[in-house]
This record gives sequence, C-alpha cells and structure tokens, in this order.
Amino acid sequence: MLEKQEVIDQIEITRNGHIQVRKAILILEDGKEIGKTYHRHVIAPDDDTSKEDPKVQAIANIIHTKEVIDAYKATLDNAAL
Repeated sequence: MLEKQEVIDQIEITRNGHIQVRKAILILEDGKEIGKTYHRHVIAPDDDTSKEDPKVQAIANIIHTKEVIDAYKATLDNAAL
C-alpha cells in the first residue's frame, strides 16, 4: 500500500529572526520509504504563523519578540530609502 506523509524535518533560525522551515514529503510503500522530496519556506518576523505547524508556531512565539519584529521592520524601512 502506498502512503504519503508530510513532516517538518528541519527548522532553522537566522540571526535576524527569519525562520526557515523544511518539509519532507515522504512516499512510503508498506511502511518503507521509497521516495522523498522537500519543500522550503521562510517566515519573516512579522508574518502570520496561524497556519503553520504547531512546532513552528511555538518557535515563532519565542523568537518573534517585539524587539525582533521592530528591528526587522526597521531594516525594511531602511531598504526603502
């Protein structure tokens, strides 16, 4: 029997507060992995995380403090100049 599983297999935090998430999409046949692909996405300090995996939400709640969000927005403002 073929089965598809999606798992968060890597979460990285950059020094500016971005959270990089790697999701593995596993194809299993009779419980054995026969294929795997990856999908990555990045969450900025001011992004909505309500639809993210609970692990990612928990990390964002810790990492994305008001100070981190303010610093991130300041870099965006400076880049626009």
